[in-house]
Amino acid sequence: MSTPATPALRRVPLPEGTLPVGAALLVAGFATYAFFKVGEVALGGEDAFKPIVALWFATFALAAGFFLPLEQEMGRALSHRRAQGEGGLPVVRRIAVLGAAITAAVLLVLAIASPTVTKEYFDGDWWMLAAFATAFAAYAPAHLARGICAGMGRFRSYAFVIGSDGVIRIVACVALAALGVSNPAPYAFAVALSPLVAVVVVSLRGDLATEPGPEAPMSEVTQNLGWLLIGSVCAAALLNAGPVTANLLASDDEAKLVVWFGFGVLLARIPLFLFQAVQAALLPRLSRLAARNELAEFRDGLRKLMLLVGAVGVIGTIGAFVIGPFAIDAVYNATLSGRTLAMLAASSAVYMAGLATAQAVIALQGHAFVAAGWVIAVVTFVLGTWLSSDLLFRRIEIGLLLSSIAALACFGVALRHQLRAGVAPTPDSVMDAITDMPVES
Repeated sequence: MSTPATPALRRVPLPEGTLPVGAALLVAGFATYAFFKVGEVALGGEDAFKPIVALWFATFALAAGFFLPLEQEMGRALSHRRAQGEGGLPVVRRIAVLGAAITAAVLLVLAIASPTVTKEYFDGDWWMLAAFATAFAAYAPAHLARGICAGMGRFRSYAFVIGSDGVIRIVACVALAALGVSNPAPYAFAVALSPLVAVVVVSLRGDLATEPGPEAPMSEVTQNLGWLLIGSVCAAALLNAGPVTANLLASDDEAKLVVWFGFGVLLARIPLFLFQAVQAALLPRLSRLAARNELAEFRDGLRKLMLLVGAVGVIGTIGAFVIGPFAIDAVYNATLSGRTLAMLAASSAVYMAGLATAQAVIALQGHAFVAAGWVIAVVTFVLGTWLSSDLLFRRIEIGLLLSSIAALACFGVALRHQLRAGVAPTPDSVMDAITDMPVES
């Protein structure tokens, strides 16, 4: 016999949408692998495809880092108002203004630094810089749309925004390839503009509509925004740090290696993509336990989740070492050693464990601890990459693994502290935890 939902549980909306969200994450993941394959073939090889790889990882490091916290706060605030029977339009307007301010500030910094960024990162290609700026601006409304859909309980639309981005991108890529386009710029703008299609569709369907309501003071939409912003920027930067750093450190004649490294990172992320899809179904159960303050069951559920993460990580790392070189050669015609792929898979597995632990800490109101943990992880990556080796791949692999270990250790200590202190989760902190998914498509 099922237990009736408490008022707190009714304010945690995501469980009803776990299946479409999980499916959308899988679709987005597969679309990513297809885009990299089709794009590399269409552009005629690694040298021409290198700017797209550089653009890709920089875009998702920056956009997810800055806009995921706004999505989280939008979903949390709207969910809270929906439970109170209050209209959410003032919340949407307030967070939209914050999003516009963040977008303008980052674009201003990018414009000031554009000569250096273009020369050092995009090899002097100003079209890539323009696409990069466009992509960053385009992901602002996409994340806000996701926040509205999550907060209003419109989870099919939430899943549509996640999944359609990758689908639109690969469709555009195939169309450009069929037309014989061999200039990287149109493919770059396919990456940049793809998130806007879903925003237009869900808007026309009325799924972004909200009702008028009481004014939203700044405190209502920024309860944990600062900590979420710090943590999200660092987490997304760390997730994409490998290819970005490889692009910065590689010499002019190592373009092929940069592209191959990007392929290797994508291959190593397969367990992470699958984990997020599964987690979309598992995390709401943990959140319900946290919301009921059933911490013994919460610990047991988290332990089982971590065992799953560990099993997936071990299998993924062994698989990367044994069959990874053959798989990456067959799919992308790239050459990477089993050691490199195993190191990338191991760092991805530890990152996955760290992410799951961080979400549990956030559910227990440990936003500041999570922000500090991701900052420590980024510092560890910089030091590990700088001091460990002179070899391009090895120094990055070591930096990624050490930084993921540092993050997991910090979150483990924080989780233990919050559990021992008997911190009671709130519906708002649970909502923040559920929507804390920095792996972008």
